[in-house]
Amino acid sequence: MKNLKTIALTLVVALGTTIATAQNKKINTDKSIINWVGKKVTGQHSGTISFQSGTLVFEKNALKGGSFTVDMTSINVTDLEAGKGKEKLEGHLKADDFFGTDKFATSTLDFKKIGSKGNGVYTVTADLTIKGITNSVSFDITVKGNTASAKLMVDRTKFDIKYGSGSFFDNLGDKAINDEFELNVNLQF
Repeated sequence: MKNLKTIALTLVVALGTTIATAQNKKINTDKSIINWVGKKVTGQHSGTISFQSGTLVFEKNALKGGSFTVDMTSINVTDLEAGKGKEKLEGHLKADDFFGTDKFATSTLDFKKIGSKGNGVYTVTADLTIKGITNSVSFDITVKGNTASAKLMVDRTKFDIKYGSGSFFDNLGDKAINDEFELNVNLQF
């Protein structure tokens, strides 16, 4: 019985030490941003998406986890001017044939596996959920001080976003839109 109490006490102390060394750092949603680029045969469009919330988890200054919620209703087109196609493209991106933001107002990213490459660079495998569909994505993230940055390539067709995809529709010609879009993430915490 004495050994059982000693083992239990040791586990409680060990768990307490582990929990005490983990540090959750919430991102500053006003200063953190996602810049997106979508390409098509005849050019590309770019814009921003805002975070609703996000946290990076550190243990002894090493990245150990992360979880983010993105406000999909905040999709903004930055390469077109108001009255010159900006509102039309934003509306189309929010429509059901793209991100369906009326039904799916948020997307999430949850870190599942993290490996250090040294010098503040980590390789992350995460679950990305868009339109209620979850797929695994891998990317590198660089942490410097109270900032972090990452570049992700996302295959939209894996999230049932097939509009204008040459992988699903024939005879699109110069109206074809690339299946992958680019996300450049800049975090401040």
